[in-house]
Amino acid sequence: MNKFKWLTLVMLPLCLLNSCTKAPTNEELSAKAVPQAVEPEGKVVIYQAFTRLFGNKITTNKPWGTATENGVGKFNDFNDEAFIGLKKLGVSHLWLTGVVHHAMVADYTAYGIDADDPDVVKGRAGSPYAVKDYYDVDPDLAIDPAKRMEEFKAFLARAHQHGIKVIIDIVPNHVARHYRSTTKPEGVRDFGQDDNVSVEYHRDNNFYYVPNQAFELPDYPQGFQALGGEAHPLRDGKFTEFPAKWTGNGARAAKPRFDDWFETVKINYGVKPDGSLDFVKLPNDYATKDHAAHRAFWQQQTVPSSWLKFQQITQYWLALGVDGFRYDMAEMVPVEFWSYLNSEIKATKPDALLLAEVYQPALYRDYIHLGKMDYLYDKVGFYDSLKPLMQGKGTASAVFAAQQQVQDIAKHMLHFLENHDEQRIASPEFAGDALKGKPAMVVSALISTSPTLLYFGQESGEAGALAAGFGQPSRTSIFDYVGVPAHQAWMNGGRFDGGGFTEAQQQLHQFYQQLMQISASRPALQGQFVSLHQHNLQTAGYSEQQMSFARFNEQQRLIVISNFSEQPASFSLQVPAELLQQWQVAPGEIKLSELLQQNGPHSSTAYNLHYASGQAGTINVQLAGLGSVVLVVPSAK
Repeated sequence: MNKFKWLTLVMLPLCLLNSCTKAPTNEELSAKAVPQAVEPEGKVVIYQAFTRLFGNKITTNKPWGTATENGVGKFNDFNDEAFIGLKKLGVSHLWLTGVVHHAMVADYTAYGIDADDPDVVKGRAGSPYAVKDYYDVDPDLAIDPAKRMEEFKAFLARAHQHGIKVIIDIVPNHVARHYRSTTKPEGVRDFGQDDNVSVEYHRDNNFYYVPNQAFELPDYPQGFQALGGEAHPLRDGKFTEFPAKWTGNGARAAKPRFDDWFETVKINYGVKPDGSLDFVKLPNDYATKDHAAHRAFWQQQTVPSSWLKFQQITQYWLALGVDGFRYDMAEMVPVEFWSYLNSEIKATKPDALLLAEVYQPALYRDYIHLGKMDYLYDKVGFYDSLKPLMQGKGTASAVFAAQQQVQDIAKHMLHFLENHDEQRIASPEFAGDALKGKPAMVVSALISTSPTLLYFGQESGEAGALAAGFGQPSRTSIFDYVGVPAHQAWMNGGRFDGGGFTEAQQQLHQFYQQLMQISASRPALQGQFVSLHQHNLQTAGYSEQQMSFARFNEQQRLIVISNFSEQPASFSLQVPAELLQQWQVAPGEIKLSELLQQNGPHSSTAYNLHYASGQAGTINVQLAGLGSVVLVVPSAK
């Protein structure tokens, strides 16, 4: 599923439809004051774990293999040792991907679950972004599928006991082609259940339709066969859907293309096919108003049924103990909907974490200020400038420029090097070596107040090299059952002690532990940022392959220096006199301590700041290839 290809094609001015029910009035709601949103105390560190793969201990890795052949992780695999290991990585929030029940090939009809047609399922295990029941969890993830929700609740309890909050995916833009909830609470109506299917669009419909035309499967690429060609009673090249619905990425043909999101159908939010909006637009001055004001605004409006359905869905998961949500392709849904939904969530749980996938920089501030998102992906700009630097093609100046473009919203921009959509650093298609991610991870984690994301296996050097079935290697498969070799080495049969690591993997994992603990705990990282890069570009030995900056507040002053070259770097770093004066550093030679001890706690390298009054300070720096240092400048006495 190529998300980025479709952004310019499907960005209708997003809204909702439905001649639906009016939201509750103030009198009908609780009279008590709405709690205000809560800011996190420390820097947020999110660990994304793909649930069915995280605990899988089987190493068969047969292409298109079944769960029995290739294994599947369970909620119970997140044991105490796993959570202890995550805490050592500084994790505050666990993003558990693939929890909500999605379309899959496995047969769970014995548990009252409808069978899915393999012709509209990607892979054997299915895409977690083709949700078929928003009120259930994936039965694959339970030891006893009949008790799958009980096992999920027990997982939540363990996470909370270890001080880790849990967020799950909500996919508002689309659902599986065969959506039907068998576990929904009394009074809840399924998506599309009340639609008028004779028209392409109606405000009260949950889907868009292609009237009087039947859905047709896309033409498969030459050589491709669902399930790798394996026989299956429902794999017949057909899927009954009449009339056809628009496909999830916005494709309007009854017969989508293979690279469309053909396994899903698009949700209608009141955006007409011509792009005009069929709901009340949020006034611009609401960008400066809080969640309570947003909620009060929507209580005076009627909203489409799709809005109400997702409000019911998110409240259901909050009641179960979930601590927030990651929103898939949030920019394909109108910002007014997010104002409505997120203000309702914050009224119930003020500290809920709300993370959105948005790729258009022009929309960032609207989705933060009007849509009331806590965090957005910082892919376009920061990640996209950092990746070529890791590959030996980019410049440090481009990264600093990207950071400057979002300086006013930096605390809202999530930094990452890997996630389920991106190539693994160690894959040949990216950098070919997990070590090339080390300086980038230092910069990504420490350059701002931004939260940091780790994708499971990243800290162990996973290469994503397995051909699991649907899709190509370089990304760990989200569609099939597969083992994740480097991660399994850390998991070590459920002990989560790195017992299967090579020496290189052990060192890499220790580096991530050190770095993420710094990111999560150092007070300077909640403070100000000053780039030292332009000040040093004329310094001998310093180039566009190095990055340097200062982070500081009243409690602590840090200088961060990273070398993206595989060759050692030696230079005399210049620290502006104005910055040292602001820090009230006394002239002389000041001994600096190093936090990121990549050469061990007894490294012989010593760092000193040489400072003469009115002149730039200097630090003699020697960095190994791909090395970094995090230096503490002592407080004035």
